[in-house]
Amino acid sequence: MIDGNNVKELNISWLRKHIGVVGQEPVLFNTTIAENIGYGADGATESDIQEAAKEANAHDFISKLPQGYNTLVGERGAQLSGGQKQRIAIARALVRKPVILLLDEATSALDATSESKVQQALDKVSKGRTTVIVAHRLSTIRTADKIVVISNGKVVEQGTHMDLLGLRGHYHALVNAQQLNAIDEIENKNEDKSEGKVQRLGRMTRTSTGSDFSIHEDERPTVIEDIEEHQPPPVSMMRILKKNMPEWPFILIGSLGSIVMGFAMPIFGVLFGDILGVMARPDDQEVRDGTDEYSLYFVIAGVAVGIATFLQIYTYGVAGEKLTMRLRGELFESMVQQEVAWFDKKSNNSGSLCARLSGDAASVQGATGQRVGIVLQSIATIGLGVALALYYEWRLGLVTLCFTPVILVAQYLFLKSSRGETFSNQQALEKSSKIAVEAVGNIRTVASLGREQTFHELYMLELLPAHKVALRNTHIRGLVFGLARSIMFFAYSTTMYYGGQLMVEDGIPFETILKVGQTLMMGTMSIANAIGFAPNFQKGIAAASHIFHLLDRKPQIYDPPQVSERNWTPEGNVKYQQVEFFYPSRPSISVLQGLNVDVLDGQTVALVGQSGCGKSTCIQLLERFYDPVSGSVCIDEHDVSSVTMHSLRLQLGIVSQEPVLFDRTIAENIAYGDIGRTVPMSEIIEAAKKANIHNFITTLPLGYDTRLGEKGTQLSGGQKQRVAIARALIRNPRVLLLDEATSALDTESEKVVQEALDKAKVGRTCIIIAHRLSTIQDADVIFVMNHGQVAEMGTHSELLSKHGLYYKLCSMQSGPR
Repeated sequence: MIDGNNVKELNISWLRKHIGVVGQEPVLFNTTIAENIGYGADGATESDIQEAAKEANAHDFISKLPQGYNTLVGERGAQLSGGQKQRIAIARALVRKPVILLLDEATSALDATSESKVQQALDKVSKGRTTVIVAHRLSTIRTADKIVVISNGKVVEQGTHMDLLGLRGHYHALVNAQQLNAIDEIENKNEDKSEGKVQRLGRMTRTSTGSDFSIHEDERPTVIEDIEEHQPPPVSMMRILKKNMPEWPFILIGSLGSIVMGFAMPIFGVLFGDILGVMARPDDQEVRDGTDEYSLYFVIAGVAVGIATFLQIYTYGVAGEKLTMRLRGELFESMVQQEVAWFDKKSNNSGSLCARLSGDAASVQGATGQRVGIVLQSIATIGLGVALALYYEWRLGLVTLCFTPVILVAQYLFLKSSRGETFSNQQALEKSSKIAVEAVGNIRTVASLGREQTFHELYMLELLPAHKVALRNTHIRGLVFGLARSIMFFAYSTTMYYGGQLMVEDGIPFETILKVGQTLMMGTMSIANAIGFAPNFQKGIAAASHIFHLLDRKPQIYDPPQVSERNWTPEGNVKYQQVEFFYPSRPSISVLQGLNVDVLDGQTVALVGQSGCGKSTCIQLLERFYDPVSGSVCIDEHDVSSVTMHSLRLQLGIVSQEPVLFDRTIAENIAYGDIGRTVPMSEIIEAAKKANIHNFITTLPLGYDTRLGEKGTQLSGGQKQRVAIARALIRNPRVLLLDEATSALDTESEKVVQEALDKAKVGRTCIIIAHRLSTIQDADVIFVMNHGQVAEMGTHSELLSKHGLYYKLCSMQSGPR
């Protein structure tokens, strides 16, 4: 109900225009930052967009980007850190000036400093509008007018922050669970030395802006915007056929069938001329005997053509489908073997790549298979036709052949124009597919923004250029095809005219004239048929060019030569030594500047700092998604570039900030953590128990056989995160990487999962990236990163006693006391 009205009775578009939503996992579209924010409101001006970005604490980092508000964010915003994406999503919600603001963990991905700023902005913009906040981090809802505590689907408590603390019930327990009690202990110890210490700490919690930190918002790479995909060099027909060589018996049989079919029409012309000559004889018995004989010839020819047609279609069809399957497999294999930086390019988004997989591989059949058979059939027809024409009456044959160059010139002009059209169609298909995939994949966000019509218009807009080119070339195609068809009649007219003269002057039999005319007419018709298939043939050549261009590309990150795949089991010592790094798409901005980090076997190490300071980059370098510009990343004194990527990644278990699950069953998703063996169900269940997800799974009707839907949409954020944790644990990795692994969990689940992770960390190295500092208090060493370097290091208590950068981060997250 809204203002007493049932939402079911309200116009959906009108309703959503007055509601601003920021979800737990922000969805951005593969366009500029300005357009992403502008999607929040129709007719949003540049000043509106910048004002919303300022309110969301996003303007500063956007302004530092090379292209500013015109910077492409990448597919699903993949080129930005989690905090940056969240702030852009908040700006998108604010730009529409909604009456109702829905915040579903809107600040969950932000570091302490950014959260403090954004929370202040949200507090300001919440005035005068209804705001509904879903939160696990209770520090974000202290000033709420009413806090509703829900347990097992029921409201168990409600009131203000102070009211609920006074009840000492569910809410009080949640608040205590999120306290950084070590701060209290240190302050209590120092209370006698400085009576105002607690008051200063309280002021710091409310007003600190983290000025000691340099906001380093450059951790994620930007999309390479300026490089458009150029038309790849044409590929030879021979190379395409070589790819089909495993099916050479089928191709050979099909080719023989095509040749037989090509010979059929000229032979028909000869038989037709002969039988007309027989029918012109004065003796009735000779006519009867001759027609019987030639009728038998026609039957034999019909049987031969029928068998040849079957063999051509069947064998070429089998060879073509096998080629399509092979190309799709090789194309996908080549895609997944490319380095991560390759996917940062605008032209390599998921929509374009899916279009290549589905369209290009199938289009190659236009240059092989039955099209080749038809071309071969046409060559056989024209070849035998010309030979027979010259054999029976060379003068008449030469006159008729004068029309062939006209057809060949028309064919050349047509192919020249259709190649450009094919490339335009390919680009349009990839771009439109990208928009369709993005819109359908993020339909909830599209619907909440009311942008269904916008994406429809974008989709049609991408198709328009190719549509215009196709309309223009349709006239050329019609002219050429019409010429190829009409030339037969022109040639036939000339043949009959000149043949009549030869009959009168030289006494040539009329059946000879008919034979020459029929065989050459069939030849010109075959050329017309071949031209009819030219668009598919040209499209197949263009598709093959794209495919081989990608198959020939060598990944920039590859296994070292002459290193065999071996069962490498490291102890787990990790070392970053003088690591310098910038993303390939942004070489002018250095992310890591001489980073030095040592992690000993079995240690739990935490990396903390501002969003974009390089924390996630450290994990990406360890996983070898990128290689450092200088310096080294080592495991047990082995540079990660000196071992195979399979051996390396087999030793690493990772749980990312935004868990990615597949449209398979829960059991299969967990088992994907160790694909080197068949994981028994008992281990899957054990891993799920450690991740605190087993009890939930057992309540589902299908249990572990429940399909999760695309990207795991059937589960909540916390449930998806726990499945991802179970997937990481099942491979028993030597090094466990947790990139905000518990950021999406509620306080109770986080506490249970944290206990499970504490058990899982025993006996293995663990590197944790965290904004929620309550999850890393027990870490053996905490590294505070700033300017791409380590600014502070030590245990939780040691860093607090320094009253430095870490102390300020903790202060902002300490919560109410």
